[in-house]
Amino acid sequence: MEQVSVVSPEGLDAVERGSSAPRLHGLEGKTIGEFWNGDFKGDLTFPIIRGLLTQRFPGLRIVPFTEFPHHHGSDNPTQQRERARRVVKLAKEMGCDALITGNGA
Repeated sequence: MEQVSVVSPEGLDAVERGSSAPRLHGLEGKTIGEFWNGDFKGDLTFPIIRGLLTQRFPGLRIVPFTEFPHHHGSDNPTQQRERARRVVKLAKEMGCDALITGNGA
């Protein structure tokens, strides 16, 4: 009997999957950073999200996307990972407990 290898049409994993960061237990007293990559009107949506969150959680501090360097995306995975590392480092320096990194489209 002949044995045939088959690859799923979904493809193979290109990178090893890591674990997700633990969820915050709440937003009271937390600092959230906004990071915008230039897609889908973040300049319009982030102020709305910011307003709704600070209204619901009065002790919440938000670092607006304008405080982070603006990066319009690259499809190069190596550049994307390096950019993500820089953003995380900067967010930690700013005291962020979490980031909002996408919103729409």
